[in-house]
Amino acid sequence: MPILGEAEAAGLDWVRAEVEDGSDEHCFEVAPDGEWVHIRQTDDPGAIVTTTRAKWDAFVLGVRNNEFDHFVTDVPPAAPGDRPGPSGP
Repeated sequence: MPILGEAEAAGLDWVRAEVEDGSDEHCFEVAPDGEWVHIRQTDDPGAIVTTTRAKWDAFVLGVRNNEFDHFVTDVPPAAPGDRPGPSGP
């Protein structure tokens, strides 16, 4: 599994999941890189977790299938129209 340095991380196309309040703090970012997927948070960009594309795909399918909902039982549901579903707006 590759370990990324600052230069390699800076050269990746990071996709950010915005937080609901619109701030840039504590945002989750993902960067696909061939067979690897790199994950980090904006408040600690040097701490990068790397996994395989297959494991990432399995995780995303699990999220879509509500397999992790028990981790957020205390989080209030979003209001209708706040966020697009898995198929987009």
